[in-house]
Amino acid sequence: MIDIAVCDDEKNIRTYICSLIRKQGTECRITEYASAEEYLLAGAAHNLLFLDIEMKADGEEDKSGMWLAGQLRGMELARQPVIIFVTGYEKYVYDAFDVRAFQYLLKPIDEEKFSRVFACAVRQIKAAREKQNEAPDRQMLIVPQGSEKRVIPLDDIYYLESHSHKVILTLKAEKAEYYAKIGELEKKFRGQFYRIHKGYLINLSHVDAYNGSEVTMANGDRLLISKRKYADFRKAYMEYISEG
Repeated sequence: MIDIAVCDDEKNIRTYICSLIRKQGTECRITEYASAEEYLLAGAAHNLLFLDIEMKADGEEDKSGMWLAGQLRGMELARQPVIIFVTGYEKYVYDAFDVRAFQYLLKPIDEEKFSRVFACAVRQIKAAREKQNEAPDRQMLIVPQGSEKRVIPLDDIYYLESHSHKVILTLKAEKAEYYAKIGELEKKFRGQFYRIHKGYLINLSHVDAYNGSEVTMANGDRLLISKRKYADFRKAYMEYISEG
């Protein structure tokens, strides 16, 4: 079962998108929202979101779909849906990449393109579920602490820093360190993590922005990126976000 949300201020558009979804024959539950604020207030988690970029309420400009997408990207990964923008304006297409949108559909919606995009989104959602069911040691880091061991979910790690013979973990709420080789962790967690510099191994799911000299993480930390790593980093990052 896939939970799908359709957020658009026009009732007829919502109805049409819902009808297209049902034509695809995928087992799903569909919820409609008339505004970005209504979606957030509901507090529900969805796997897939069809989102209008420009929305109005009571004749006034309401918080846009782009605003909602930004809010969702600030949430924990488990609550972030695959986003497909629905818009009547091509000028917004490039802005969609800033909030890691999966795809966009131009109004009036082409049914064949809708089917292709929908099928790709469903495959991505199913692949993400399979990934979550992988062996536990691929989803967490086990850190020795004295005579005990601490289990840290990978999603709690912003980045790892090599320092002397230790690895320093920058986590959501704290820092931690232990004796380890960053090169071995790079191999173990390849795909979700990328080594942008000999001293930094970053979690791609927490990248906020980047340029040719540094990467800004979701917690605001700016990390130096090696010039020779930049092209490969961009490729790895784009592959990661395209896979969900």
